[in-house]
Amino acid sequence: MKTELIIRSNSSDIDFALLRDGRLTELNKETSDNKFSVGDIFLAKIGKVMTGLNAAFVNVGYPKDGFLHYHDLGPQVQSLNKFIKKVSTGNYKEFTLKNFRPENDINKDGKINDVLKSGQNLLVQIVKEPISTKGPRISSELSIAGRFLVLVPFSNRVSVSQKIADPKEKERLKKLAKSIKPKGFGLILRTVAQGKKVAELDKDLQNSLDRWETLCNSIANQNTPTKILGELNRASSILRDVMNDSFTSIVTNDETLMIEIKEYLEEISPGKESIVKLHKSDTPIFEKYGIERQIKTSFGKTVSMSKGAYLVIEHTEALHVIDVNSGNRSNKALSQEETALEVNLISATEIARQLQLRDMGGIIVVDFIDMKTSENRQKLYQHLKDAMSLDRTKHKILPPSKFGLVQITRQRVRPELEIKTREPNPNKNGEVEAPIVLVEKIEAELERLINNDKNYKEITLNVHPFIAAYLTKGVNSIRFKWFVQHKKWIKILPRDAYQYLQYKFFLKKKKTVK
Repeated sequence: MKTELIIRSNSSDIDFALLRDGRLTELNKETSDNKFSVGDIFLAKIGKVMTGLNAAFVNVGYPKDGFLHYHDLGPQVQSLNKFIKKVSTGNYKEFTLKNFRPENDINKDGKINDVLKSGQNLLVQIVKEPISTKGPRISSELSIAGRFLVLVPFSNRVSVSQKIADPKEKERLKKLAKSIKPKGFGLILRTVAQGKKVAELDKDLQNSLDRWETLCNSIANQNTPTKILGELNRASSILRDVMNDSFTSIVTNDETLMIEIKEYLEEISPGKESIVKLHKSDTPIFEKYGIERQIKTSFGKTVSMSKGAYLVIEHTEALHVIDVNSGNRSNKALSQEETALEVNLISATEIARQLQLRDMGGIIVVDFIDMKTSENRQKLYQHLKDAMSLDRTKHKILPPSKFGLVQITRQRVRPELEIKTREPNPNKNGEVEAPIVLVEKIEAELERLINNDKNYKEITLNVHPFIAAYLTKGVNSIRFKWFVQHKKWIKILPRDAYQYLQYKFFLKKKKTVK
């Protein structure tokens, strides 16, 4: 699989688009005013301790206090409290934890008022960004993520990612981790650590320990609340989490950012710096790589797919409903059951992409086309799991019910990405779909018509004059591309009476010879 990272930078925002085989699968935005990202660590102040909820509200500097439940304290929170008191004086410099005497773990069924007091300072980490009217969700079980491993202060545990299936590889990695694990710290081996040597793991560990030391140096004599350690910028965190041999290029329109990315790649993946390139064309970077087009056609209530099928996506505060529709898809060679399976498999691939692209979280209910046989339902279930295997966000998929419903839970750590795709209607008030979406629909219907019956002598497309001009503009027009693809010339007839997005195909069949 070919993977590309395209980065667009402007004065205040940076947009990151991850392409797999040319298809947009992730879209992220980093804004200069976003002060609360997942992974950021704050020296915060405990506000109200709510014994009824067994939780506390914590001031991290956001208008709404962060929510900290007892189960998010972490077993070693008493050791963390003791360490903060020592380091806050500015006289304690033993950050390695070699000689630090830890406290006993807290009782997992204990009460929060036995551990925290109002007004107390505490180190907390953002695990869920502010969403809607809610403040950030936080944890005091700190972790510092590296390329191959995660460093967990005040823990002695060594664990390996569940995505590594080979038991021998798991055991090998555990032995390597135990051989380099510093006293007072736990380690979690990430999926990308598979096959790595001890020297690579140790180098990554030292980088995380350096970040831990930076954090500790920042605590002394600080006012609360204040950010102590920020997560890597989005470019670095994406590369840290997904960088592998499939990456073929990283392109940005910002020279300073290009240099920073090259320097970071030298650390995490030496020899890969050559894939970083600067975009110099006059064509905007997202248009050059077809990203703007994909954004317009991928966001919105209705998502078109191949062979006439489409999805309808509806949202509530915590629930998303996706309806799978076959449209006017038909294939005389397939039975109703085979057609349902084919459309469902196409839809499952697109749904996996949509969840990542929009960063949809919470509960997702998918209404697939009903299939009678359990064998086909199992095929769909396995295909959906495979399609979502590249999704880094924690998720769980339940098998299809007899009614064709599939339930998915996906961790929600930041607001869902919403992009406005509708444009002002040039003919009257209101909004219409972007023209590029219309072209996608026309192409899908044209493909269906030609695939269903090759015996057309003439195909005429009636459209609004604006759209007709767009389809026929230039030597390499869209109509010419249709001719190359389908080996059939499509006659385009401008119609003044048509509304902006109205179109209709007229077909003339060849005479049959008797």
